[in-house]
Amino acid sequence: MEQNKSLVFYHILAVLTIIIWGTTFVSTKVLLQNGLDPVEIMFYRFAIAYVCILFISHNRLWANSWKDEGLLFLLGITGGSLYFIAENTALQYTQASNVALLVCTAPLFTALVSHWFGKEPLHKNTLKGGFVGLIGVALVVFNGSVLLEINPLGDFLSLASAAMWAFYCLILKRLEGRYPTLYITRKVFAYGILSLVFYFLFYPLEIKTDILLRPVVSYNLLFLGIVASMVCFFTYNIAVKHIGAIKAINYGYIQPLVTMVTSAIVLSETITVASLIGAVFIIGGVYWAEK
Repeated sequence: MEQNKSLVFYHILAVLTIIIWGTTFVSTKVLLQNGLDPVEIMFYRFAIAYVCILFISHNRLWANSWKDEGLLFLLGITGGSLYFIAENTALQYTQASNVALLVCTAPLFTALVSHWFGKEPLHKNTLKGGFVGLIGVALVVFNGSVLLEINPLGDFLSLASAAMWAFYCLILKRLEGRYPTLYITRKVFAYGILSLVFYFLFYPLEIKTDILLRPVVSYNLLFLGIVASMVCFFTYNIAVKHIGAIKAINYGYIQPLVTMVTSAIVLSETITVASLIGAVFIIGGVYWAEK
């Protein structure tokens, strides 16, 4: 009984994390509208998170082996630099609805990657629930529109970010129980930032002081860095550790629903009947996949 109660807590933790992440599309969109580019947003977001987490996790530097250190580096680029650069850049080339839909294929990618590389069983309910969830996501993000503009580059980048997150979850599972969650989270931020050095060698970082000092920019960067990155990466890593990668990532289908509500409040976007029907499919799909 106590174990079941404990698992319920970690499921709730995963849901709360996804709810917060669902609001980050709006924050990122605001920052893009204010003149920051996708790489700058990712860099400032992770830099803020890393500085903050150093106050509570700073004693240990290296992992137990170079193999584990390599896995931590892969976490930093799959769940950090590559994921966020692909997702943020996709917003510049295709519709936000395309990005949100395709990024939410991450649960299916995770199920397949975990089955092929992690030897985890692939349950029929996972696939069926994932399919139902995708229908709901489509209704929500397309808002009932029958016209869809296709941009191969933007759509490819969206799928790439979903695939990166799937590999992130798989690698995270391999490090389960060997290191404190805070330590792993700190290393993700560190290697996410470090991997950007290769990008900045060709495209040097420009400090846009006039933009960074705008209150709307500062507040959104602090939210993305402290809450959506430092706190949420920590809580998500804990959830994956206790309920598994596939179950944790299946809650990602809730994210477009949260984005829809947040966009309506902040950006005055309309919530349609199609969106509400989609919400039912999303929740139903998550429930089915979790059975």
